[in-house]
Amino acid sequence: MAALTGNDTAFARAQAVIPGGVDSPVRAFGSVGGTPRFIDHARGAYVYDVDGRGYLDLVGSWGPALLGHAHPEVIAAVQAAATKGLSFGAPTLAEAELAELIRARVPLAEKARLVSTGTEATMTAIRLARGATGRDLLVKFAGCYHGHSDGLLVAAGSGLATAGLPGSAGVPAPVAAQTVVVPYNDPAAIRALFAERGDQIAAVITEPAAANMGIVPPEPGFNELLRELTQAHGALLIYDEVLVGFRVSSAGWWGYEGRTVSPDLFTFGKVVGGGMPLAAIGGRAEIMDLLAPLGPVYQAGTLSGNPLATAAGIATLQLADAAVYATIDDASARLSAAVSEALTTAGVPHRLQHAGSLFSVFLGIETPVRTYVDAQTQHVGAYRAFFHAMLDQGVALPPSAYEAWFVSAAHDQAILDAISAALPTAATAAAKAIG
Repeated sequence: MAALTGNDTAFARAQAVIPGGVDSPVRAFGSVGGTPRFIDHARGAYVYDVDGRGYLDLVGSWGPALLGHAHPEVIAAVQAAATKGLSFGAPTLAEAELAELIRARVPLAEKARLVSTGTEATMTAIRLARGATGRDLLVKFAGCYHGHSDGLLVAAGSGLATAGLPGSAGVPAPVAAQTVVVPYNDPAAIRALFAERGDQIAAVITEPAAANMGIVPPEPGFNELLRELTQAHGALLIYDEVLVGFRVSSAGWWGYEGRTVSPDLFTFGKVVGGGMPLAAIGGRAEIMDLLAPLGPVYQAGTLSGNPLATAAGIATLQLADAAVYATIDDASARLSAAVSEALTTAGVPHRLQHAGSLFSVFLGIETPVRTYVDAQTQHVGAYRAFFHAMLDQGVALPPSAYEAWFVSAAHDQAILDAISAALPTAATAAAKAIG
């Protein structure tokens, strides 16, 4: 019998007191099998587990590590904030400073409200849309994930796809009935829905580039169609940029796609908090001012705009200049090309898709992945084999076939070369899994 490692011991200890041993399901390695790595610390492009082993990291805390882990200036900003106190339950100037930085990057976010999580941001945006329109019906797309609030756990992408669940227990049927799910990238379906129920729809919420069923970019004109239909029928358009916001460009996906669409509301998370628990809702002033204390739509949070989180967010956005985005774009292009080359050499059918610097690979298929149904045709077993072959060589990939891969400004050429050296063995493992 193999000796227990620190990760095995840590997982067993956690399972005794935490459901499933994790505080977020995808961390449990349920899709790929094996023991999750318990991280002790991280720096740059590396994470280090409780056994002291380092891994070249392509998870990046699911997006926030834009600059690399534990960037010294971000850490210094958080440490300086901590010396003043951890929480006050009162406003601070840092909240206004971060909101100003958001508006400078995305001028459509004329005002912003800071919250603690992406789920809280999307939940508030939907409540705000319903308050603004006086309507109840919400439209979302299959495979897009907008947090775990009750009305959104329907065909919700990576977490549920990984667990093989169609939805969630504990969600009342009348609540779920207020959400209509439409296939992503399907103009005919969304047109038909608006033709039938347009006067009932409060909002359409979308990942403007889907990143929770693997990367599925919008087809040309799709986001523009959503804007056209929502405006024509008096509904709001919500861009959920929790993942892509301030990661794929300085102005998020809205900036990356050329500022051609004008959403009413945005939700931001991940990068905007620099790795700390912070998210934001932003949008037109007349809509945002419907939030309490000015308006009738209530939202509150004791730790909203937490001074440590705002310090991390401010430092990250200030450091994320054009050179950082150029470095990340180049690293993503080089790495994704190396992934494709290794899989091709090993004879593994695959489809590699991008949304800016984010990318993912679908194994076992070669046709474009346009929808959640398409994403589900990939060979999950091949990804499992690929994942573990990389992990054994010291490269940490997302522990699910339905997730994006993230690089950072710390992924320099030496790091990319080291990751690339591991790819042929992993590609061979994937080929054997497909058979």
